[in-house]
Amino acid sequence: MSKPKYTREEALAFHLEPTPGKWEVQATVPMTTQRDLSLAYSPGVAVPCEDIAANPELAYDYTNKGNLVAVISNGTAVLGLGNLGALGSKPVMEGKAVLFKRFADVNSIDIELDTEDPDEFCNAVRLMGPTFGGINLEDIKAPECFIIEQRLKEEMDIPVFHDDQHGTAVICAAGLINALHLSGKKIEDCRIVLNGAGAAGIACLELIKRMGARHENCIMCDTKGVIYQGRTEGMNQWKSAHAVKTEARSLEEAMTDADVFLGVSAKGAVTQDMVAAMADNPVIFAMANPDPEITPEEAHEVRPDAIVATGRSDYPNQVNNVLGFPYLFRGALDVHARAINDEMKIACAEALAKLAREDVPDEVALAYGKTLTFGRDYIIPTPFDPRLIHRIPPAVARAGMDTGAARRPIVDMEAYEETLKVRMDPTASILRGINTRARAAQARMIFAEGDDPRVLRAAVMYQRSGLGKALVVGRDTDVKQKLEIAGLGDAARELEIVNAANSRHLQSYKDFLYERLQRKGMDRQDIHRLAARDRHVFAALMLAHGHGDGLITGATRKSAHVMELLNHVFDAEAGDGAAGVTALLHKGRIVLIADTLVHEWPDENDLADIAERAADVARHLGLEPRVAFVSFSTFGYPNSERAEKMHIAPRVLDARGVSFEYEGEMTVDVALNLKAQEAYPFQRLTGPANILVVPARHSASISVKLMQEMAGATVIGPILAGVDKSIQICSTNATANDILNMAILAACKVG
Repeated sequence: MSKPKYTREEALAFHLEPTPGKWEVQATVPMTTQRDLSLAYSPGVAVPCEDIAANPELAYDYTNKGNLVAVISNGTAVLGLGNLGALGSKPVMEGKAVLFKRFADVNSIDIELDTEDPDEFCNAVRLMGPTFGGINLEDIKAPECFIIEQRLKEEMDIPVFHDDQHGTAVICAAGLINALHLSGKKIEDCRIVLNGAGAAGIACLELIKRMGARHENCIMCDTKGVIYQGRTEGMNQWKSAHAVKTEARSLEEAMTDADVFLGVSAKGAVTQDMVAAMADNPVIFAMANPDPEITPEEAHEVRPDAIVATGRSDYPNQVNNVLGFPYLFRGALDVHARAINDEMKIACAEALAKLAREDVPDEVALAYGKTLTFGRDYIIPTPFDPRLIHRIPPAVARAGMDTGAARRPIVDMEAYEETLKVRMDPTASILRGINTRARAAQARMIFAEGDDPRVLRAAVMYQRSGLGKALVVGRDTDVKQKLEIAGLGDAARELEIVNAANSRHLQSYKDFLYERLQRKGMDRQDIHRLAARDRHVFAALMLAHGHGDGLITGATRKSAHVMELLNHVFDAEAGDGAAGVTALLHKGRIVLIADTLVHEWPDENDLADIAERAADVARHLGLEPRVAFVSFSTFGYPNSERAEKMHIAPRVLDARGVSFEYEGEMTVDVALNLKAQEAYPFQRLTGPANILVVPARHSASISVKLMQEMAGATVIGPILAGVDKSIQICSTNATANDILNMAILAACKVG
């Protein structure tokens, strides 16, 4: 098994900071005045209460029921860890809740029930029914999970879905549709062997039979071998339903001439001999986690014609439940479904299969750092495909409507698809894309401040996440001691620690620096002090000489001071065309503000330069640039000498003939608000601006810090743009995670 990409300390810190757990509750209505309180609570709240009592269906209009799913477990089968109990399962259930939100904008609450009695469990869930639009059961051991799900489906009038069973089955079915399409086989003709007669295995086989596989062609195996008609040992009613007449008694015998192998069992359950004995173009879904029944390499060694899928993200064709449950519930909730039936699951599988057969958008290929085209190594879409949200739920909703499961059918399907497109937070896919590009770049990243624990943690995360090589500038003993204190002592052997004392390049660095600074009042002694004793300058010299691909600095010194030091080595001043661009991420929007680093009081030509630098950064982030030159005035009113340069800057860009949208000057609300833009029909922006060019560095600083402190915006930057090497300057209050993000930007050469 590969080494985990995180330490215990990191995993615990992730759950502890910034607040314990992984989600919180926020109000969606104002709660500030007496009037707000009297509408939200007594007496105003009485009005919707009476209406819902008279017509229960109105709960979907006046409460959050229609977008609320409970993730419920008793912790009897947590991941592959076994029975950890209700409380031990809570981090997993919280995680599931945030996946619902991240992938389909479904609000979700985790509920852990402290009982192993199916009757008590069912009672508790049934009694909570009025609260929720759907129930997602998770990590409950077999056979209780079958009993619980079946009873709750019968007793409740909202969807009840055990994801360990049906989530796996749906994605498995989607992959199988495409694998058989590629191998030219029909499901009704295929001989199918399933190993692992637990919850997921039985659900997979049941769904595949609903899709046309013939009962007599499907052999189910468990730890005791084939489940054949007449077997008595280790049987239950769910296994018995899939018993077949066969001479085969072992998995090995069952695999001879099989077309399809489905594994939800254990590492190493399948041998190369078994694979060699399968029919032509075999389909092998080795879905055991974290290690498959047989690895793709082992399978392909004996059968190059095999199509292989696993449960792992580091191999092609990952059978990943996150492709299913968020979108199944999204579609079911949006038609106020009574249940998620087999037709809805099959519609989900078919829509996923169809999506994988289509051309992959550029942003997905960019995010994965490789071209993805339908074929043996791409039969299932990737979890970060932005089309999933507007393609899968409508298919589920249609099936719900066609089968009578929908309480409130969708009338205008096209309009529904459009609402789904704008529902998702674009910042997540942007950050995902940058991460994957960084992983593809494998940049050697220089971390200048190896005396700071945050920087060291970021350097360790950078290297252990497989992003590239981390070079830490600092004294060996100092770095090792600080890593020990941070609980990362074993990382000292992994990181490359560099300093003036152990560098064989120091003399050439000093010669280079003397050449640059000898006419700026610096003698050889000054140069030695700078190159050998200042880690910012030493790190910059490493970068200038190609002894690293990117540089991260600024966590321990103010950015203005760091810029002065960097300018000894690079041309990174205003006159050189450099600019600082800060990205603000807030409530699903991303806005860049410039210049936040270099220009103190830019003139109209500088402002045009800044706009061009910011547009470069926007494109690197996957945004189509829309620049607004912002001020306290809009198109010349009120008139002011201070705003004049903002008025002229667009004309400078007119003369340059740039290839992005820009307009100004205007107030921030006109720049960001489509409604406000309507008052100026002549203006050239086709949507809200995503780049705000501000009059001066002080207004940039005030804007960014105000958004950070008052609105809780996530701040990335300032991103240094317009310098011929990749340098990023962190803020002094940056966390280890912030520093890692800056390293990822530097690896992608953003700016």
